[in-house]
Amino acid sequence: MTHAFQEDMQAKIYLAGHRGLVGSAIHRALERAGYGNLLLKTSAEVDLRNQAAVDALYASERPDYVIVAAARVGGILANDTYPADFLYDNLMMECNLIHGAYKAGVKKLLFLGSSCIYPKMAPQPLKEEYLLTGPLEPTNEWYAVAKIAGIKLCQAYRRQHDCNFISAMPTNLYGPGDNFNLETSHVMPALIRKFHEAKINNSPTVEVWGTGEPRREFLHVDDLADAVMYLMANYDGYDTINVGTGEDLKIAELANIVKQAVGFEGDIVFDMSKPDGTPRKLMDVSRLNATGWKARIGLEEGVRDAYRWFLDNHESCRQ
Repeated sequence: MTHAFQEDMQAKIYLAGHRGLVGSAIHRALERAGYGNLLLKTSAEVDLRNQAAVDALYASERPDYVIVAAARVGGILANDTYPADFLYDNLMMECNLIHGAYKAGVKKLLFLGSSCIYPKMAPQPLKEEYLLTGPLEPTNEWYAVAKIAGIKLCQAYRRQHDCNFISAMPTNLYGPGDNFNLETSHVMPALIRKFHEAKINNSPTVEVWGTGEPRREFLHVDDLADAVMYLMANYDGYDTINVGTGEDLKIAELANIVKQAVGFEGDIVFDMSKPDGTPRKLMDVSRLNATGWKARIGLEEGVRDAYRWFLDNHESCRQ
């Protein structure tokens, strides 16, 4: 079963969430690898929160493999403002996709979670076994609870029905296709947009939320897509597996990298009244690295790539 994914280039692969940051990167990776039989549906075509709609899709299309990259996502502000939406939408999507895959006899499913599943004060770096050992970060616990449920669903269907359902936990992601809306975006695209607009407007300063002291790890989304392809071909484990670089830096350091990539020449000002979120979030990626996979795109190179994409898609990023 492990190598069937690699060998069967005509297998039908359902990529749920193919237009998001993660999904579009996986879509590119699948096409580069030569997979031509891809099942891609927009949310307008199939509402993944609707069980009947998802069941009908599985019944008519009968995919061989499923990659779950569909999710409602956002930063601290969005999570804190719309807790019910984040919990309900993500629970419904993953329940329908995972249960539907079981009923349709899918050969293998990969569920993508998030590093926010780990307890707020867990030891660093975050090992996979730290899951459910302490309270979550309050500002994104709704999203985290939904993602934990998805992991446990995969494990439950594996345990009860012998389904080859696996889950992977990426660290903070960025790159082409990111969300640059300042109200709903994560820290990296928010900084890119802030510095770009400050440069264009000749602003003397750029304001960054918090103290700049929290440490974060960032993985280019094309590296994640490469890891997804690798795991689909090589990993069949019960346990979730972390995907990241294994390196982190302060938000203040990140801000300086973005500042240089954009070419902004003013000053950075930290708004101490805004929340910092989790003090540190570094993934232990030794389990994945031990299997032979490692991230390849360096942060400075990756930020330049993300900024180029922002410039090329500037008007559509202004909402």
